[in-house]
Amino acid sequence: MPACARPPAYARLVLRITDARTGEPVDAAPARRGLTRVEVHASGFDTTNLRVLLVADVLVRTLELGGTPVWALLTGGRRQAELRAGATALGIRPFEDSPDVSAGLGEAQVIHVAGEGDATTDGVRIDVAPAHPENPGTSDGTDPAVLRLALLTRHHDTPVRLEEAVLDEARGTLARWRGAVARWARQPSRPVPDEVRGRLRDAWEDDLDVPRVLDVLRRVETEPDLPDGARFETFAYADRLLGLDLTRDLGAPS
Repeated sequence: MPACARPPAYARLVLRITDARTGEPVDAAPARRGLTRVEVHASGFDTTNLRVLLVADVLVRTLELGGTPVWALLTGGRRQAELRAGATALGIRPFEDSPDVSAGLGEAQVIHVAGEGDATTDGVRIDVAPAHPENPGTSDGTDPAVLRLALLTRHHDTPVRLEEAVLDEARGTLARWRGAVARWARQPSRPVPDEVRGRLRDAWEDDLDVPRVLDVLRRVETEPDLPDGARFETFAYADRLLGLDLTRDLGAPS
């Protein structure tokens, strides 16, 4: 993966998402440095609603990586305390309680993130497909980061089944990557190759295609000509979006 000069297109993030109302791609941040309001709609406490919050968390992280200011709000219904506790366990950063935002704050864009079939008000909309099983209790005892990775392995418009095989694969991937990142960190640091950075950003700028981000990391993991220091920096950079705490085992005994 030879490094090359970074194209001007990567000077700043140009995130485009598919508006579920129209099926057309739209800019998530149409005005440079303009505020984007992300309004999350969660009607209760189950795995699908946790997935809604996770997609919103990835959206906020993506916008912030591009320097876009974000106002993130949660509009919910029942079992809000449980929903927020579950979100915290999954590494989802807190959302503000939704006040009366009818007047707005002069946002350049408003994006609603909701489960399929949930009603929202005007604005761009991201629909999140169901996650099964619906009862979060069925995943008791699972490392929350494993559950987060399992939910991220499918695009947000595709249903995901949290079967034991899916969780086992996520568990093995997470353990392998954390161990590899800890080993790579012992080598001299090298910058993220521009070509790799470009492919990562191409993926997450394209309707939050996190599964393609994961594919890029799998290739980086096994690319024979890439220095380990560059692998480390690549995984650390991508984890700003993924939120998997991939550097957790730095300094741990071999």
